[in-house]
Amino acid sequence: MAISGMISNRSKHKRAARKNTIIRRWMFNNLGLIVLLLVVIVLAVIYALQNYHYNSAKQHLYTKINSVSSVLTRYAQDADVNFSAELRSTLENFSDKDKMELMAIDSKGRVILTSSGFPPADNAEMPDYTSLMDGGEGYWTGTLNGEKVMAVSVDISGMSTEYNAIRVITSLRNIDSAMSTYISVISVCCILIILLLLVTGNYFVNSIVKPISIINESTKKFAKGDFKGRIKKTTDDEIGDLCDSINNMAEALASTEAMKNEFISSVSHELRTPLTAIKGWAETLSYDVDKETARKGVRVIRNETDRLSEMVEELLDFSRMQSGKFTLQKVRMDLLAELGDAVLIYAEKARRENIRMIYNEPQMLPFINGDKNRIRQVFINIIDNAIKYSNPGGTVVIGAEAVGNKVQVIVTDNGVGISKQDLPRVKTKFFKANQTRRGSGIGLAVADEIITMHGGTMQIDSTLGEGTSVVITLPAITESAVGQGESAK
Repeated sequence: MAISGMISNRSKHKRAARKNTIIRRWMFNNLGLIVLLLVVIVLAVIYALQNYHYNSAKQHLYTKINSVSSVLTRYAQDADVNFSAELRSTLENFSDKDKMELMAIDSKGRVILTSSGFPPADNAEMPDYTSLMDGGEGYWTGTLNGEKVMAVSVDISGMSTEYNAIRVITSLRNIDSAMSTYISVISVCCILIILLLLVTGNYFVNSIVKPISIINESTKKFAKGDFKGRIKKTTDDEIGDLCDSINNMAEALASTEAMKNEFISSVSHELRTPLTAIKGWAETLSYDVDKETARKGVRVIRNETDRLSEMVEELLDFSRMQSGKFTLQKVRMDLLAELGDAVLIYAEKARRENIRMIYNEPQMLPFINGDKNRIRQVFINIIDNAIKYSNPGGTVVIGAEAVGNKVQVIVTDNGVGISKQDLPRVKTKFFKANQTRRGSGIGLAVADEIITMHGGTMQIDSTLGEGTSVVITLPAITESAVGQGESAK
């Protein structure tokens, strides 16, 4: 039991993992890409801000030290002025000593004077001064005594033999503090953006995943043959349209399933009836019977065998249509010949069932391009239906005429008719409008398909209790077409 429970839990986890595939994909693909872009943008902004502030500080240091250098230049040009004393005075009176420190470096590279009055240690590094003496830019940013600083040096060796340079150094604590504030604010903004994307994205993805899960469960039921349930439409977007389409499909499948079951029941009955008759008469004929009874039994067996053959042929034709193997052998044919044969076939049957058959045969009709056997099959099916659904004493009228460049065959009866709600479905496979009459329910579907493959139409008009009219329209072969065919030969 424990093992089966573990297997069940694992199966649930696997199903949950499959269901969350879209969410995971969105998390790792879309959200991951957005986070990556945000990180790149934040780093670029921080780098730009840091460069801006550092360059501003550097420019400020150069402005200050150049100002001091200009003053010292005037002192060096005045022979009456003690340069060393003025330099000391300038450093002591430096106005920005609370923000930065000004230094004087002697010819030996030692800091002799500072604006703070406290000279740095003898081993203190001065990369900016070293760079200046090597012919480079006297600028340096680094760490000094655990604090980040910026220093700028300017050469004054041309003003005095005692001093080589002046140097100004300042702490970058304020700039770094401001940068930390910027980073914190930007990071908080990014986190808020990511959280907002998570919430909105999760809501949006779930608005897709949940309906799809419901659709998935419903389609599984449909696949098992349970067409009772319907998917509730919650949105008016593409998913809502998908729900409508699946519901329509379910209704169509349910209708087809019902018609299929009805068809199986009907065909079973239709097959059982002639088989019962054949078996019964075969048993009767196995005994000694008189000639009249024998002739009657043989006639019944022959008729019922014909019925079985017709049903099997209809089923085979339907199967070929479903598999796409239903083909036509079209030739230039006389429609009247096939219609006349179909009328002749059913004349005796109509007489036996006390149904009057009237055939208004025209003198001539244009030829058509068609399959003789299939066209005759259509006529037989339509005439057979007209007789089948007519009551004793009824009338079936058959006629044909040319209408423009088309040929029409009209079969009319005054039989039981078809109701308005059933009329649109009579050409649907498996459908039977009247369950009390024999037939498989696929004859009209096959006939309609044959006429359609010939480029024609089959229109059925009917009134319940008054009768039915079937109009078959087929394209005729025109004189120009005949001429072209002969010239091609």
